[in-house]
This record gives sequence, C-alpha cells and structure tokens, in this order.
Amino acid sequence: MALKNDFQDNGSKFSGEPVTNADYIARQEYTESNARSYPRKFPFSLVKAKGSWIEDVEGNRYLDFLCGAGTLALGHNDPEINQAMMDMLTSDAPLHTLDLTTPTKDRFVHKLISLLPAGMQDNVKVQFCSPSGTDATDAAIKLCKTATGRSSVIAFNGGYHGMGHGALSLTGNIAAKEKVHALMPEVTFFPYPYSYRCPFGLGGEAGVKACCNYFERTLKDPESGITKPAAVILETIQGEGGVIPAPVEFLQTVRRVTRELGIPMIVDEIQCGVGRSGKFFAFEYAGIEPDVILVSKAIGGTQPMSVVIYNKELDKWQPGSHAGTFRGNQLAMRAGTVVMERVANEEFLAQVRAKGDYLREKMSALKEKVSIIGDIRGKGLMSGCEFVDPKGEKDIIGSLPASGEIAALVQKKCFQNKLVMEKGGRHGSVMRCLCALNVSQEELDTMIAIFEKVVIEVDNEFKK
Repeated sequence: MALKNDFQDNGSKFSGEPVTNADYIARQEYTESNARSYPRKFPFSLVKAKGSWIEDVEGNRYLDFLCGAGTLALGHNDPEINQAMMDMLTSDAPLHTLDLTTPTKDRFVHKLISLLPAGMQDNVKVQFCSPSGTDATDAAIKLCKTATGRSSVIAFNGGYHGMGHGALSLTGNIAAKEKVHALMPEVTFFPYPYSYRCPFGLGGEAGVKACCNYFERTLKDPESGITKPAAVILETIQGEGGVIPAPVEFLQTVRRVTRELGIPMIVDEIQCGVGRSGKFFAFEYAGIEPDVILVSKAIGGTQPMSVVIYNKELDKWQPGSHAGTFRGNQLAMRAGTVVMERVANEEFLAQVRAKGDYLREKMSALKEKVSIIGDIRGKGLMSGCEFVDPKGEKDIIGSLPASGEIAALVQKKCFQNKLVMEKGGRHGSVMRCLCALNVSQEELDTMIAIFEKVVIEVDNEFKK
C-alpha cells in the first residue's frame, strides 16, 4: 500500500512513497511524540484486521493477543458491530450530542444498568465522561470528593488507573511519576494481595489475611496518621500491575470496612470488566456491591468511551460540575450495546471462563518444563505469565527475582513468530493475554504453540 508523501513539499528528508514497515516507522518517528510506546515493540504498519488477526503493509499476518489492550472484546471488525455502526451512519441519526439524550443512548444506559447486580439496578446513576478510562477515574475522584467533602484517597500498590494527572497519582508505577511533579496530594497506598510476591513475605492464604487485617486495622486506628478518605479505589484484577486477581476475601473485606466507615468504594473495571474475567463485571466473583464502577475500553464496542456508574447517594454534583465535549459518542453507544448483548450471555461467559482455564492449564504445563516461568495466574481471558531469573536468589517465600529482560526477549521472539502480546507487571516481567473474548479454539492452540516454542528457546539460551 502506498501513500502520497506529505513531506515532499516542505523539504523533508523523506522522499518517495512509503512501502515497507520500516518506511512507515521512520515517518512516524519523525512526526509523532517520543511518548509513543507500542511501535517500539511492534515495528509494523497495519492495513487490515479481522477477528483475532492483523496484517501489515508487507502482507505479514499476526495473531493479535493484545487487541487494543483489551478494548476489542469481539476482535477486529466484528460484522455485527460494524453493521450496527454503518446503519447509524446512513440513517442521519445524530453522532455527536454532548449529554443530550437519544434513543441510542437510552438503550445503552438501560442495558448497562440491567447487567448490574439486582440490588444495585434501582439505585445507580451513570455519568458519561471524555473518551478514555483515565477520564472516568478523574470523574470518580471528583464525584467522591464532592459528595463526602473529604480530600484524601486510598489506592493500592500495583494499581493502574490511567495517565491523566489525577489518575496517575493513584497509579502504583513509580517510573511514570518521576518526572511529573506535584501530582494530586493526599494519596495513600496500601498493600494489595500478590501471593507470588507477597508484600508481607507470607504468601498464600496467610498473605491475603495479612492484607485484609492491615487494611482494616489501619483505617480503624485513631493513631494511623491517615485521615478519613473521600474514596478507596482498586482494580478487581490488576492489569498493568501484572494480571493479579484480588482474592474474594480481600474484596469482601474492603467492601465491609469501607461501608462500616462510610467511605465510597470505587472499583476500576476498565480492563477487567465487560466479560474479560468470565463474569460481566469482575467484582461479581466476590458478591459485592461497590459504590462506584469505572468502565471504558470494551464498553465502547471498538469506539472511544468511558462511563462512571455510581450510587445515587453520591450524586451531589450541580449541573455542569463535570463535562466533556465527546461524552455523547453515539457510535460508541450503538456499538457498545451490541457488545453488551453478546458478551453478557451466560453461555458466552462460560466459554470465556473455559478458554481461560484451558490457556492457563497449558501455560502451567509449560512452566513445569522450563526454569524461567515463576507464576501463572488470571481469570477468564485475562492471564499473566511471570518470567523470572532462574539464576537469581530466591526471596523469603521462595520466589525468584522478576526478569523484565527475559520477558522482553520472549515478547520480541513472539513478534518474530507472528504473535502480538504485551508485557506488564513489576519490571515488565509479565506477559499478558488480552485476546478477543470470542477467540477460537484453533487460535488459542496456535498462540500456545508459538508461545511454548519461544519460551523453550529462550529458556535454553539462559541455561547456557
């Protein structure tokens, strides 16, 4: 595929038409921000995408197990989603409506609310935000501060809530914050259960109980030094933090304690929601009812959208207290309704759970064959494989040091073998599966075959 060179008339060093992946990557580097990240790991230019497959300008086809960082719940160019958007585009329906209502919006809102636990459905409101998940985070913090009149927020180690100024302050990753000074103050981080690298050096059930106990005792301690917060925010399954599911006991403890103390509980379901975990909302595994739910990514059906669902008691905003020009994205609402109708089907969710169990079973079997895998974990089709340095020194509970170097090499070799996967976790040591929820069994087996081949190859290199 060739495109007209837009730089020829201004004396740019580029001449001729871009043809290869290298041509496009060079042009991108010349024009786009240094903050770009994915092209550094995946140096190609895409021209086609269908289902779980993508194709670059040179005709190479790749199995996509990143899918827009979990945004594409039904893969690329799903026919039903595309048809729904095409029907809207040719109907003269309004596409941009600010926060004015439309039949499309009304259907979306009522479908979304109908998927909440029964006890919540008559007691919530919905706030549409600007398109990205970080906007939902900022909106939720504003909402809780306004409703409570309090100023501090509690977050958790390893959490990721976005890259906006407020959302970043609630995110655990230190490297992302080091050059951004004076982030939102009064944020306190608590330990999050992580059995393989337990913050208390215990692991297993003992580590979970320690996290629960520490959270409750600290918040109820009049000498803790922590003032009563406006909110507690957490991911029910940490994504960027390394695919770490919150244990049921922990979620239930946080819900009970926050309710006892009158603190709004915010659950961030931006990545783990909309069926990714095998339930429509991942918090359903714990049987809890949070005060605030953050939804984005897959809820827009491939289109940009973010939503905050919250308890009516928190609705203390005045008209115009929170806004956003593109909060009325009608295409996203139409496409998102299709996603909800498909994904919320119990048979579909059962298949997500079964496919996820199958994938982790195969990865666990691979773990037993090699020395560089430390842990396999996840729920539904949100799985993580943590790579370790087999020559490193084990910690107090017997876990080897995380190895971002090994994970990066695995990722690179997967790409060379036409499989796209992303890293995350401490030191970038966790390879993450964020494939389409309707991925086929054949595609799962193809991914497993490539991944196993690459991991064994890398393992052999590190044994030398």
